[in-house]
Amino acid sequence: MRPDAVDAAERVPHGGTRDPDVLEFSANVNPERPDGVRAVYERALDDATRYPDDAYPAFRDAAADYVSRGTARGIGREHVVPTPGGLAALRLAFATTLDPGDRVLVPAPSFGEYAREADLQGATVDRVAHDAVVDLDAGALADARLVVACNPNNPTGDVYDHDALCALAARCRDAGTTLLVDEAFLGFTDEPSMAGEPGVVVARSLTKLFGLPGLRAGFAVATGRERDRLRTARRTWNLGAPAAAVGAHCLRDHDFVADTRERVAVERDRIRTGLPDGVRAYDDATDRDGVAPFVLLDVADTGRDAAGVVAACRERGVAVRDATTFDGLDAHVRVAVRTPAENDELLRVLAEVVDA
Repeated sequence: MRPDAVDAAERVPHGGTRDPDVLEFSANVNPERPDGVRAVYERALDDATRYPDDAYPAFRDAAADYVSRGTARGIGREHVVPTPGGLAALRLAFATTLDPGDRVLVPAPSFGEYAREADLQGATVDRVAHDAVVDLDAGALADARLVVACNPNNPTGDVYDHDALCALAARCRDAGTTLLVDEAFLGFTDEPSMAGEPGVVVARSLTKLFGLPGLRAGFAVATGRERDRLRTARRTWNLGAPAAAVGAHCLRDHDFVADTRERVAVERDRIRTGLPDGVRAYDDATDRDGVAPFVLLDVADTGRDAAGVVAACRERGVAVRDATTFDGLDAHVRVAVRTPAENDELLRVLAEVVDA
């Protein structure tokens, strides 16, 4: 990380509210959690009087088993690098890949932290339309050190074709370019992971799928030189004992994951089809299928700008995300997919805001 780059960098806005009296649709977090989390945490807290085992065998085994269910590649403990959240995995990948002046291709609109992390390393950022990332050819990759793909993409919610991603990975290998795939929301879907693909670094977040964003648990998956560099650069004891124990417990709760996927698929479609006149889902506007646990909404025809919709919803006890902070979006808000009753309230409030 370059000190002069830090001086020029800025923080990236995110969703999320800590107000317990507001329905939280601005952060893409599962409203439900696996059974037994509290008991596991309390047992691990008793063990926190000692340094954790820096090898994190139980956590890495659970992570390897978890991602192996989403890929035909053999993933073992040796491929997993534990991190305190998915963003920490991203930072580790940027830091171990980039030198000052390197060129990085990031999707847009997408997660703002990609460009920020590249900036902090003193790299040069070029933005690529998020739906064109998988089409990058040899010419575009020739002088690129790193390509980032967000799958499913945040905030649009659409997923890349797996075969197209694998073809991109092959082109990246030929060009000597590392492919970084952020799969923070892939666990909400049954789409296959890119984990274990040579030349690819996968970043995974546990905290969104398992409803524990304050826990800070995640991991990276890589092979070969990329894996070796991540393992060497990872901070010692970078995952607290409670986070490692709860993370392993959650990753092994496959029934919870399956139930969550089913609920999200049903409720996401129900939100899309229940929107009031004047509000359009990104899926409908672009004819691209969304699978993520959130929906991007175009509010240009409501008579309010995005900030006005956010404020009006907040006045009615619902927090939604102003998505104009994402590149290229000027009249959009993003809403999470929550429980059926909460989603009913969201739709009611949006209808009231539009009619007001």
